[in-house]
Amino acid sequence: TFNEIIFMSEPVIEFKNYSFHYRAQEKPTLYNIDLRITKGEKILIAGPSGSGKSTIVHCINGLIPHYYKGESTGELLIHGEKAENLKIFDRSKIIGTVLQDSDGQFVGQSVGEDIAFALENECTPQPEMKDIVDRVSKIVNINHHLENAPQEISGGQKQRVSLAGVLVDDVDILLFDEPLANLDPATGRYTMELIDRLSKETGKTIIIVEHRLEDVLWCPIDRVIVMNDGRIVADEPPDQILSTGLLRQYGIREPLYITSLSYAGIQITPEMHPSHINTLKMDAVRQPLLRWYQQIPPSEAESQAESILSLQNVSFSYDGLHEVLHHIRFDIHKGEMSAIVGKNGAGKSTLCKLICGFEKPCSGDIIMNGKNLNGVSIRDRANTVGYVMQNPNQMISKVLIREEVGLGLKLRDVDPQEIEERVNAVLQICGLYHFRNWPISALSYGQKKRVTIASILVLEPQIILLDEPTAGQDFRHYTEIMEFLQTLQERGLTILLITHDMHLMLEYTRRAIVIADGRLICDDSPARVLSDLNIIRPADLKETSLFTLAEKACLDDPLNFVQCFIDYDRRVRKTWHQ
Repeated sequence: TFNEIIFMSEPVIEFKNYSFHYRAQEKPTLYNIDLRITKGEKILIAGPSGSGKSTIVHCINGLIPHYYKGESTGELLIHGEKAENLKIFDRSKIIGTVLQDSDGQFVGQSVGEDIAFALENECTPQPEMKDIVDRVSKIVNINHHLENAPQEISGGQKQRVSLAGVLVDDVDILLFDEPLANLDPATGRYTMELIDRLSKETGKTIIIVEHRLEDVLWCPIDRVIVMNDGRIVADEPPDQILSTGLLRQYGIREPLYITSLSYAGIQITPEMHPSHINTLKMDAVRQPLLRWYQQIPPSEAESQAESILSLQNVSFSYDGLHEVLHHIRFDIHKGEMSAIVGKNGAGKSTLCKLICGFEKPCSGDIIMNGKNLNGVSIRDRANTVGYVMQNPNQMISKVLIREEVGLGLKLRDVDPQEIEERVNAVLQICGLYHFRNWPISALSYGQKKRVTIASILVLEPQIILLDEPTAGQDFRHYTEIMEFLQTLQERGLTILLITHDMHLMLEYTRRAIVIADGRLICDDSPARVLSDLNIIRPADLKETSLFTLAEKACLDDPLNFVQCFIDYDRRVRKTWHQ
């Protein structure tokens, strides 16, 4: 059997009845972990936040116990040697880690200097160092940016720099902690293809921790390890995992095409090879999928409300020479939830900064509730427009969670009793109430993002702009945040989302504003956007697997199938929410 093959192979990493208890926490984070990872395997570790995924990574790379203190029992062996006998420096020679927060991994003033950091520490001769940096930078396709400063490159490029920085040591084991969290869909696909190529060409052992399961499964994975409450609850090949219903049971988002098969009442089996849309056996799903699709009632047309925000031929340049945005024109209507999508560096975040007043347009007008915002201060705009930035570290200024979330209310001289009530209510919704007295420094990157969202939501603005609100969130917290935002939207709040999450765009928004190279190239329904290659390619998006499924099933109107799925899925989620 599969597990017998794994057991008979020589492990490079082996956990034997291993448990770990952080010194600062009441209960252990890992319980009785038994896990063998053999040379050359490519492993995905999935599970909800707090399940112990990142703790396993920290145990392997040595941050536990050298940085994160606590007590452990059982054994952890790396290349057959007890992990506690390996210094963190020794582990760095055989294990490389690429963090979710790429900014937290930069140490150099330029891309080339950052990649060479480990070589400089080893006093590698300069000619040899240059050759290694050139070779590794070409492997990850970042060789044309060696002179750039880290802040000058996109999120996807930063991810490649981090990967190059660990490859210079020619490590045997690569750990990726949420590698896709801040990447656009096309860059995420490229990242997975790059990881797959490294696996095939070098034979390195690769461990990936990621919430975006469908994107990870774009390339073959040997095993999926599902964790919950500090325990391994499943360890099987992807085809087996997708046939069990375990993902839904433990709050992990399954691929959208799998969800549509489940809605159609199709019993998924490993023999159908469901781990990839291109390997799925269509003979078993075509007819039931067609019957289900034909039974879905059409969605009701929605009336369009008045405009609350209007951008009229807005252009912008940081240096006065090169335009970042070119003649952007669209209207946002009161009470709608819309998505702004496009590749990293397309100008999406810049657009939000203009709306909030952090930057001023070079030309054009921004109209809010009929009033031109030119000349309106950032402080005054903040009374109606709330902005949640992509990087939570750029927003946080207080020590404790409850202090950070209540800061805006305190600055507005709100009564302390009301502050406490509103802060507690928002923390409940964002899944942070139990941590309200924690220092923010003790939180994960994803938890910090929830803190920043809570700090804006508590101010009750008319419009809220969220830059990647769900990046790094597990499916449960993603759903809680989005359902909460949808509840606010139904009460009249206008919501504008910058996102790389195509699932989010399909499920929660009625409209997608697509930016490519600083230009508005499409303003249409999410279903149409993600079914049109003429929009997908220049914007670095990714065709939805629902459209691919409909094409492979030979349905008469794949676009209509996508829209029908969206309508049906919204009805199902509304029932669950009620």
